[in-house]
Amino acid sequence: MRKTTFLKLLLVLTLALLSSCRTQEKKEETKVATEIKQGNTAVPSIKNDKETATFNFKPQKPVQGKLKAVVELGASGFNSFIIEVDKDKNWEAKRKEFGNSLILEELTNTKEVNAKLKSYIQKILEFGVNPKDVHFVISSGADQKTITKTVKKELKKIGYVVNVVTAEEEGQYALKSAMPKCFEETAFVVDIGSGNTKIAYLDGNKIISKETHGAKYFQKNIDASKVYKEANKIASEVPQTKRVQSFIIGGVPYQMAKTLRKGNERFTILNKDITTYAKLAEQKGRKVASGLTIFKAINDQTNPSSIIFDWDANFTIGYLLNLPY
Repeated sequence: MRKTTFLKLLLVLTLALLSSCRTQEKKEETKVATEIKQGNTAVPSIKNDKETATFNFKPQKPVQGKLKAVVELGASGFNSFIIEVDKDKNWEAKRKEFGNSLILEELTNTKEVNAKLKSYIQKILEFGVNPKDVHFVISSGADQKTITKTVKKELKKIGYVVNVVTAEEEGQYALKSAMPKCFEETAFVVDIGSGNTKIAYLDGNKIISKETHGAKYFQKNIDASKVYKEANKIASEVPQTKRVQSFIIGGVPYQMAKTLRKGNERFTILNKDITTYAKLAEQKGRKVASGLTIFKAINDQTNPSSIIFDWDANFTIGYLLNLPY
């Protein structure tokens, strides 16, 4: 009897959650098939005019949350993010700073590194973040830079540890920040970075994260056709049921979204047709053109009904969300 009551309650809660997601996504024309035939999954393919399409989903705001900060240590500067997050991992961006090069610019000695780091951290603390909730992360590729190794040593002296994140973890963290919970059964996540591209989706409770070429593959003299083929192959591993929406982040998608953003909306739907970004590629150069090759390879394979860029999400925020509250 108790088991039956529990199952009924679980069904009610599940239906309520799905109803909430569909209500918030008012302008989306996508419906997930109610019945999935084994080996013959049907995913709707809907024509969507991205010049006018909008995505009205509003994430749950944190309730009685606390501030956390993360600093991404790069080869040419720092990106820092402060979010408010609650015990249920609902989060909201409070402060974003990109490309701060004060710390890595013309450094002469470790004493200067130490002084600038303290000044940088102080600004974060003045915002209201507890010192124990300030975190530093670095990708595995950037970890090899001489200057980042120096900064890591100086941070350790003042009580902070720089956490090195693998490519697989970057994809997992990207999903945690970019995919709203109620799209976990129908969507996947793409993060097109300079050094690599990550594709991630959920398999039960496990996040599957795959890596392929990044938008600067041209610097390694890799042929575009090879990149297209390999990115397309990785994308083919995304289950059919997870291909309705694609949530996307990264430098090249950011440039694409800038051409379409209408105000300060959190989400911008990208055009699937890369010819609409021809002028952008001409203006921004080979990195954007190469990123568009990866973008096309993934979408040709998965054919999502909507490709949704998130202006606030990134893998470092996913790192924060992965930490204990």
